[in-house]
Parts: sequence; C-alpha cells; structure tokens
Amino acid sequence: MKYVLLGSLSAEWTARHDERIASAKAKLDELGITLESNYYIQGAFDFVDVLEGEPEALLAFSVWYGSQGYGKVLTCPAFDSDTLARAVKNA
Repeated sequence: MKYVLLGSLSAEWTARHDERIASAKAKLDELGITLESNYYIQGAFDFVDVLEGEPEALLAFSVWYGSQGYGKVLTCPAFDSDTLARAVKNA
C-alpha cells in the first residue's frame, strides 16, 4: 500500500542531514518499505515522502523515526483514483 509521510525535522537533525537520511534509508530497507519519492517543502511540514509498504511496517517506521529524535511525522494512507471510484460506488 502507498503512504504519504509528512515530516517536520528537529533543529538538531536539520544540520545532520546526511546522517539522518542514511539511518532512515537503512530502516526503510530493514522494514521492506520502498521510498518512491522525497521532496523538501515550505510550510507546516519540512518534507513529504511517498512510500510503499505494509501497514505494520509503516507504523513501525513512524514510531522509530520519532524515537530517534529526528522530528515528527504524519503518516497517511494514499489511494489512487480507481480505488476512490470503487469506494464511492460502494458508499
């Protein structure tokens, strides 16, 4: 399943970008999660990732990320337009 992860970085880890990224990518690999895209944004969040993986793996990653002190994340399931169309039909 696809997920959108919205993240805010802690001040400490903003300056340690390469170390944080290497650690996060290793954890994603360990959990079997694919990072499809990553963008740094302006506004309420600092970055947005599109990820694919099992729900429990994404939950584990979100908990792990915060426990490392990297910052906070909001993890949201993402649905394509065909899935939405089927849901609307069944509503």
